[in-house]
Amino acid sequence: MKLVASQLRMAYGQRTVLRDVTFEAHPGRVLAVLGANGCGKSTLLRGLAGLAPYEGVLTLEGMQGQSDLAYMPQDHSAPMGLTVMEVVLLGRLQQLGLRVTPEDLNATADALSVLGVADLAQRQLGELSGGQRQLVFLAQALVAQPRTLLLDEPTSALDIRHQLEVLQCVRELTRSRQLITLVVMHDLNAALRYCDDAVLLHNGTILATGSPDLALRPEHCAIAYGVQSERLYGNDGVPVIVPLGVARLLPEGHPGLSGADAARC
Repeated sequence: MKLVASQLRMAYGQRTVLRDVTFEAHPGRVLAVLGANGCGKSTLLRGLAGLAPYEGVLTLEGMQGQSDLAYMPQDHSAPMGLTVMEVVLLGRLQQLGLRVTPEDLNATADALSVLGVADLAQRQLGELSGGQRQLVFLAQALVAQPRTLLLDEPTSALDIRHQLEVLQCVRELTRSRQLITLVVMHDLNAALRYCDDAVLLHNGTILATGSPDLALRPEHCAIAYGVQSERLYGNDGVPVIVPLGVARLLPEGHPGLSGADAARC
């Protein structure tokens, strides 16, 4: 079972957003989708979720259809008058029949408990903070017990503790349930700590793939983000990216920088 994207192209009208995007995602591994604002990260996830058209080949090997896939977008449109329990239950639309079963309720309670928000079950969505709503929508994505999980900036509204807790939870669930998980994220150090693989986008195509450690080398950060950076290491050996300043702008079509060149930017 794996997700294979080959030569994907996505466009809005005449404007090409992504081109020649090829990569694989595997079960039990978290893949970070990285890149600067506007590089096509969210567009890519929408294509993978079947919500935007694309050209090329996208294969979900071993999947039984869209019911095996859960997508958590950046923006949600659930009515603010619904309770948290009702919002999360909506994530089981494929399983729900004419009435809510004990199995549906148990799955909902489990999803809320895993994310530490079980006490919010009877609260209305409109009463919650942005961070609490983010956790509720993540529970909604998890409740259907999908085999592929697509998360678009799932920690963007969370404080640092809850960011760490959610990413740790996503990684543990990915491994224990052998999920294929793709996460759009801006926090490069979180990607280094919690993700197994990475796709780094730049100008609508892939600049680098592989482990986050390899994809986020200083020369790649200089190109993709326009920043000069250096690599330090924590006591646990996990690398930390330290931004030092704005890198020299590269001419269009420039093949890239060597590590030495990036250090001099």
